Amino acid sequence: MKIALCIKQVPDTTDIKWTEHNTINREGVESIINPYDVYAIEAALKIKNSNQNTEITALTMGPAQAESMLRKTIALGVDKAVLISDKKFAGADTYATGKTLSRAVQSVLPDFSLVICGQFAIDGDTAQTGPSIANHLNIPQITFVQEIVECTTDYIIVKRQADDGIETIKAKLPALICVLQSSEEPSRATINGCKHAQKSEIPMLSMENLGLLPEETGIKGSPTYVSKAFRPIITRTNEKIFYSGSSAAALKDKITEFMAGANE
Repeated sequence: MKIALCIKQVPDTTDIKWTEHNTINREGVESIINPYDVYAIEAALKIKNSNQNTEITALTMGPAQAESMLRKTIALGVDKAVLISDKKFAGADTYATGKTLSRAVQSVLPDFSLVICGQFAIDGDTAQTGPSIANHLNIPQITFVQEIVECTTDYIIVKRQADDGIETIKAKLPALICVLQSSEEPSRATINGCKHAQKSEIPMLSMENLGLLPEETGIKGSPTYVSKAFRPIITRTNEKIFYSGSSAAALKDKITEFMAGANE
């Protein structure tokens, strides 16, 4: 079984900088692995632990600095990694990103069985990239996955979070799943894993390598765009109420006082 693990390096949300196109500037910004993708890695490793014939290839689309994140995944037990990097990819929305990643999966793993993604990315929080990849690959998808129950070379059974409870779903492979955070402790790299990661060759794929045109990638290939980006201004205030009797009565008096002032 061959697994394509699509992960993302995201900027530290306390240090976000914006470009002139209202997209996040990722160059030179302190970055971390997307928290949901940590559990995507765990899901892939869990399958590999139960099936030793499994090969995991991590793919990420981003600047050259994302290579360090890929090496960390190899240190954890991922077999291979590929960096998809080109300045023409900058500013891509979820549609263009999904198209680029799907082309990379087809190029690197034409005989893949499963694609695993994190459910959300904390820098965008759209939950659209995984489904976009599945759409471009024309394969079934299961989102909001909480647990992998069983995975064979032919099918996968998972438990997913739904609006009204937990669903158990079986899908024929190849397929794509998007996983949520779980209560399991993430794996830690071993010394041998770190040594292997440092020696591993990580190829880089450009737009030309993937056979894409400039109008299919980046801002040019994105049907959506951010019209405005800003940090919200917090205007709420609070007041601490000291009381000696009934807290409900004190709250009632305060609400009455507030409403009287609002109606003046």
